[in-house]
Amino acid sequence: MKQCLELIPFSKLEGLGNDFIVIETESLDENLCFDLAQKISNRCFGVGADGLILFHSITPSARADFSMRIFNADGSEAELSGNGLRCLAAYLWHHGLHSHNPLRVETRAGLKEVELTHSTPPEYFFEVGMGSPILDRNHIPLNLDSEPDSLVGFDLALGDKVYQVTITSMGNPHCSIFLDDFGAMDWERLGSRIETHPAFPNRTNVEFIQVRNRQEIEVRFWERGVGKTHASGTGSCAAVVASVLNGYTSREVKVHTLGGSLEISWQANDSLCLKGPARFICHGQYSYVNPGR
Repeated sequence: MKQCLELIPFSKLEGLGNDFIVIETESLDENLCFDLAQKISNRCFGVGADGLILFHSITPSARADFSMRIFNADGSEAELSGNGLRCLAAYLWHHGLHSHNPLRVETRAGLKEVELTHSTPPEYFFEVGMGSPILDRNHIPLNLDSEPDSLVGFDLALGDKVYQVTITSMGNPHCSIFLDDFGAMDWERLGSRIETHPAFPNRTNVEFIQVRNRQEIEVRFWERGVGKTHASGTGSCAAVVASVLNGYTSREVKVHTLGGSLEISWQANDSLCLKGPARFICHGQYSYVNPGR
């Protein structure tokens, strides 16, 4: 097979330190998506990012303006990213590729709307309709030894220990754990073990939650296919859902992350609204060695 060098235009953006590379493409060989995501996301040998966003415009008659696919740094594909949605929206506004509000984006987790609220370029602020959380055991891929009465406060065995977790989905799987002190637990190691736990056939994202009060929580994230991240949009939503279901908070919560804060509202219509920024970092060309066929 003959290798081929391609110069691929890209932009890099971040949402609270959760960074993405954004590339416009009408079509790309699916096998190359995985390879490109791994290479360009590598922080030592590539551009460096938590993930890759590929998008293309859709004809005006369609229900969405754009379609997007998200690939984690390990090359696996994710169903949804709240920070990624904002990064794509910021890219489109920054380059003048979109003008009307709200922006409608087709994702693997369904249609999402992203509304620009204000901007101070290169930073843009959005409200994102994240949809309703999935709480039905029958609609969350799980491989459990027995049928639990509830996925809220579920006992998850890991080695010789049992952890009380709350399992939800935002279109992508989430496992939330409450703790009193981040320093008292090696949460990164635990997150990596839970990600690949046999209970989650598609692996899972993991949130470690410290409740400050009924309106504020602090969260650390272990993201499937990435590892530790500064922030997570779907993870913040899942953390709020878990906090509400366990009776710890109200339905309007400020989520403090390592990269900053997001505002999450679990509305009366069951949909979650996420408010937060995204920032344009740079634009360039990536020298991609296409492995060929």
